[in-house]
Amino acid sequence: MASLSAIAGNLLRSESAASSRIEGLQISHRRLARAAYSGASARDNTAAEILGNVAAMKRAIELGARGSGFEVADIEDIHRTLLRFTADRGIAGVVRDVQNWIGGNDFNPIGAAYVPPPPEAVPALLEDLCLFISRDDLAPVAQAAIAHAQFENIHPFVDGNGRVGRALVHTILRRREETLNYIPPISLVLAAEPKSYVAGFGAFSRGDVSGWCVTFAEATERAAWAAERLAAEIESRQEAWLERLGQPRSDAAVRRLVSALPEQPVIDVAAGRRLTGKSHVAVQAALKQLEGAGILSPLSGKRQGRAWECRELFDLVEEFERSVAAP
Repeated sequence: MASLSAIAGNLLRSESAASSRIEGLQISHRRLARAAYSGASARDNTAAEILGNVAAMKRAIELGARGSGFEVADIEDIHRTLLRFTADRGIAGVVRDVQNWIGGNDFNPIGAAYVPPPPEAVPALLEDLCLFISRDDLAPVAQAAIAHAQFENIHPFVDGNGRVGRALVHTILRRREETLNYIPPISLVLAAEPKSYVAGFGAFSRGDVSGWCVTFAEATERAAWAAERLAAEIESRQEAWLERLGQPRSDAAVRRLVSALPEQPVIDVAAGRRLTGKSHVAVQAALKQLEGAGILSPLSGKRQGRAWECRELFDLVEEFERSVAAP
């Protein structure tokens, strides 16, 4: 039931949350799903940042699926999508015209761990990077590894470079048709070993391109295996739910909702109708049936019967992420 394409939404959220976690932004999947459902991100800055990252990842994949050449405007588009609903919206999509640096202090680059190229060099470097991303004559994983590291070396924005750089990985993998139906949670693996990740960038900057490509390829392989494991775990959980529900018939609204829950873990009647194609009455009855079986719980803060959430799914995904993050 839970093919990789069926859990694409889970993997996208895991990848986006992990990419944000590398930047120090922490959030639970339950809180993120609630914010996405209710619009609470307007009052939750962390949720807004991470939902922006989810949208940026989606946009990056859409640009990759387009299949045509890649341009600087596309990078700006991803950055704009990332920041447009955050406190940093004023710099969204704007290539820097000032010097920036990583580490050290906020006032000057003395003691910085890395000082990117001066702002006047950035436009030409981005044009060159886009030509590289548009190529089709080298291994896709190596291309993604090199483009990601080079983007981080250029550091073309005042903020959001890490998240945009990791989104570009999925632009390339989708463009080269390596990930047609899902996105492997590569950031989740990289976040588990931050010292190795940062050291890989350092090695790349010193000319050890092969060493960085090996590090990145190993992370990508591990992420692909992890994605398959999550699909198997969700499928097993869905089978257990169907047993609990008495094995409803194949066209029943409740069975279709069980299939849709990984994509929509916070759900109401309107979403259920959209996902199943069933009537208001059938979907409402199915949601009540899922609640009665302990699969869904009424969303706190809402009137009874307005919306539900699948807490088992949140727990499963977060346990999966902890297992991937383990050494």
